[in-house]
Amino acid sequence: MVTKNILKQLGQLGQKKYRNQHQLFSVEGEKAILTFLENGYELIHCFGLDLSTSTRIPFEVITSVEMNKLTNLSTSPSFWAAFSIPTDLSYEPQKLNLALDGVRDPGNLGTIIRLCDWFGIKQLLCSTDTVDCYNPKVVQASMGSLSTVQVHYVDLATCFNTHDLVVVGTTVSGISIYDTTLPSNAVLVLGNEGHGISENIAALTSKNVSIPSYGNPAAESLNVAMATGILLSEFCKG
Repeated sequence: MVTKNILKQLGQLGQKKYRNQHQLFSVEGEKAILTFLENGYELIHCFGLDLSTSTRIPFEVITSVEMNKLTNLSTSPSFWAAFSIPTDLSYEPQKLNLALDGVRDPGNLGTIIRLCDWFGIKQLLCSTDTVDCYNPKVVQASMGSLSTVQVHYVDLATCFNTHDLVVVGTTVSGISIYDTTLPSNAVLVLGNEGHGISENIAALTSKNVSIPSYGNPAAESLNVAMATGILLSEFCKG
């Protein structure tokens, strides 16, 4: 039987400092939990509401009151799990490399991880001030894709130099993505939702690209996750 102390500790995984302290992160929902299991993540705790449920997940039954102490969702899930945070992941450049500079919204990061998975981008670079990929909202938005996409938090400038990557920025004033190509060792950088790419990274770009507007020129700029989908669709087709 799970103790109140363990429930309290696990309920704190919504906060980054406790995820770092315990080296655990939470996953909610049967499908997502199975995806992490199938991709080799180490399951530490798993709880469910109904012992009669047919599932391949090994779990311990808890009450709905106890589940409410764990969940980060407005409606309690049928299953909740804690997995070990993987360590010693090394970055290896790909044909197309993607980096996020200061992206703060968990939903955006989770969606971008899903897009990486869809387009075969298996490793994602993130600046150290980008939202934590093990934030429960990121995990939820990634819909299991976090289990197959490695997210690396690095000093972007140092990483670009170490791997000899050609830095391509994304700005509203850049060259249309439909009128340019990327070198094989390019890293495509997307910036913060409100401020774009930081000055120190912008100074490293060899060129900047943009997604042209064919509609209302006064429309707000694209959401960073939406822009990522368009960019990956264009540059992955070659």
